[in-house]
Amino acid sequence: MVNRGSSSHYRTSLTGRFLSRKSTPFAITFQIFSIFAFSIFVFFVYTRNSLEDEHVQPFLNKNSQSHQDKTADLPTHGKSDEQLWNAPFNYNLHPCIKPTAKYKGSERYITVRSNGGLNQMRTGISDMVAVARIMNATLVIPQLDKRSFWHDSSVFSDIFDELHFIETLKKDIRIVKQLPKELETAPRARKHFTSWSSVGYYEDMTQLWKDYQVLHVAKSDSRLANNDLPLDIQRLRCRALYQALRFAPPIENLGKKLVERLRSRGERYIALHLRYEKDMLSFTGCTYGLIDAESEELRIMRRDASADFVCSLSSFSLIVPLVGEGVQYCLSNYFKDYSLLSSQENTNHWKVKRINSTEQRAGGYCPLTPKEVGIFLRALGYPPSTLIYIAAGEIYGGDTHLLELKSRFPNIVFKETLATQKELKAFANHASQSAALDYIISIESDVFVPSYSGNMARAVEGHRRFLGYRKTISPDRKGLVEVFDMLESGQLRETALSQIVQRMHENRQGAPRKRKGPLPGIRGRGRFRTEESFYENPYPECICTSKRHFQSQMYS
Repeated sequence: MVNRGSSSHYRTSLTGRFLSRKSTPFAITFQIFSIFAFSIFVFFVYTRNSLEDEHVQPFLNKNSQSHQDKTADLPTHGKSDEQLWNAPFNYNLHPCIKPTAKYKGSERYITVRSNGGLNQMRTGISDMVAVARIMNATLVIPQLDKRSFWHDSSVFSDIFDELHFIETLKKDIRIVKQLPKELETAPRARKHFTSWSSVGYYEDMTQLWKDYQVLHVAKSDSRLANNDLPLDIQRLRCRALYQALRFAPPIENLGKKLVERLRSRGERYIALHLRYEKDMLSFTGCTYGLIDAESEELRIMRRDASADFVCSLSSFSLIVPLVGEGVQYCLSNYFKDYSLLSSQENTNHWKVKRINSTEQRAGGYCPLTPKEVGIFLRALGYPPSTLIYIAAGEIYGGDTHLLELKSRFPNIVFKETLATQKELKAFANHASQSAALDYIISIESDVFVPSYSGNMARAVEGHRRFLGYRKTISPDRKGLVEVFDMLESGQLRETALSQIVQRMHENRQGAPRKRKGPLPGIRGRGRFRTEESFYENPYPECICTSKRHFQSQMYS
């Protein structure tokens, strides 16, 4: 804004000089009007520049260094090692998940079939722990999803330390490995709980205990609200996810070994969740950078889908970011089917409407390609020698698409190159166990970068926040697509790219902030779809500080 005090003084002195010449009233009026008009002109010029800086900030040079950058090494662009690798300032925040009062126990039982991949099941199980507490029930060790895309036959004890799970939560709820024999054939209430439900909803569900001793829950994901739950319930969810659901010893031991081997190659490394896999590209309809044959393969994969997908509160969470970190919406405009009931190789999970891949990418709904990730990391300032661990399954197109990333960062490793064939033999054909290794390595990394904000990305980011706000860089995919397209078309010089990308991501590095609520203007239960997941950012319920006076200044 123009300084009103100085502007007023300027106008007063200037007008005095004009008046001293005994100008006519008309001349005085004209002079004052001219000064006023000039002030208005200056104000709008300044305001325009400010708005451009706010809304088109990636394309402006904040520090007027573009001429210097033309001769500088683009990727480093003034970034020190500390800026590249150090975690954001955490304001002395720390985990606070003290157990609640001792659980009294119950002879009523809840059985659960968890659905989805590893991290969807983990968060769903954590929700079911809290639901069992609310409903005063004993939780039977959950059954894991064996029928979805991943076709993993693992049972609970193959992935998680079952005894540790039971013992860690014994003061919160009672957990048993199986139903008592006398109840194995007893009638069961079968229930699809409504997604994002409140404590009151589950308290009403206790009416089922009047007629049944056993309640079977068909799906576990997103059964509890993100917000407005009692503090002890929210902290129980955190205890379940971050403490009780420890991976089975074989997974934990190998994961730690692989982290040590990474450290032996270099002091620091980036864990890159490169979500450029066949299922994700097919789900989202993203074909940018693919050859025609690959695009056709994905189209056929969608065409051959059979059942009707219902993008509802109880469906599998095929969700994508809408605006900024953690805000999501359901792909009901694109997907009509995801039944999670198929065991066929041609993936009869969903039948989709026609998807405009260009619009998907422009909206920021596509995972970054390996080439785009390479450009992004170099623009952030990471040198070619950076050690990068790829936390992902099979990359679609293999080395053909990875070459663009490897050409910029040749020091890339996978678990297959870190571990021996003998070490990985037990994980063959067990996608969830293999994903658990990626999870451990991602949690322990110096920097975590997801190319897409799926279930694993959100779970890892939330866990890293819980552990002290370890650095997590969340790409602004929508903004980056615009920058990449300008670079490709020659409208943007490479010399300006680094500063643009760095400014775009100044506030996307995992620093403390409150969980984001629903998008404005959305009413009813639909608003829950747009909230940031509790497990993506468990502040403030599970993360505390003794310096409360900082909070009003830190968060808005």
